[in-house]
Amino acid sequence: MATPHTIAVAGKGGVGKTTTCGMMIDYLCKKGQGPLLVVDADANSNLNEVLGVEVDTTLGDIREEMAQAELKGTVPAGMTKADYAEFKFNSALIEEDDFDMIVMGRTQGKGCYCYVNGVLKTQVDKYAKNYRYVVMDNEAGLEHVARGTLPHVDTMLLISDCSRRGVQAVARIAEMIKDMELNPGRMGLIINRAPGGVLEDGVREEIEKHGLTLFGVLPQDDAIYLCDCNGDPSAKLPDSNPVKVALKNIMQSIGL
Repeated sequence: MATPHTIAVAGKGGVGKTTTCGMMIDYLCKKGQGPLLVVDADANSNLNEVLGVEVDTTLGDIREEMAQAELKGTVPAGMTKADYAEFKFNSALIEEDDFDMIVMGRTQGKGCYCYVNGVLKTQVDKYAKNYRYVVMDNEAGLEHVARGTLPHVDTMLLISDCSRRGVQAVARIAEMIKDMELNPGRMGLIINRAPGGVLEDGVREEIEKHGLTLFGVLPQDDAIYLCDCNGDPSAKLPDSNPVKVALKNIMQSIGL
């Protein structure tokens, strides 16, 4: 299979980044673009809940389990530590009909994230070639992209709410991407939760001031709010949902 198209999603917490990412995954699956590899690389994320997927184990969980096995000497007889690690980490791949998913999760103790970041990179490298798309939901700091977890980002989507401060925050992320010389194939901004789907002039001015490319605007939507309140997967809202319609138009306009 050809090299997958990689999409990285970033933005500060609380702007609807993960919800947007989940709806984008749903769009790509329904368009027949599977199989997708979905990487939840935000330790605080809940992408699985947005998608309606049960997560039994994360890379962070396995890291702790392996540390305990080494400590207690319970690594199975006849298996090297490397074999045991390979076996356990393979079990972290969640398989759905149109996409597979790896969840980084949290770890305990100091310095553990470096280890799990390394494991995440190894797993993505191993699996990525089997998929048409790799979609990664990142924390605002883009640590995983900076560490080379994705070999190259084809499409970088920056998500902000419809406030000037939100745009300023996402502009700092864009500056970080430039400073780290990540050189994504293309990078653009999606503004989320705009009342009536309309962008105020002041926010548009802020976007232009920072030289950001605006891919599109998503409206504020009560159905998504209710999904969040009730713990329902917002990615499974009807395709007629106004946010889904707007996101579909954005995706089509950028050729995805």
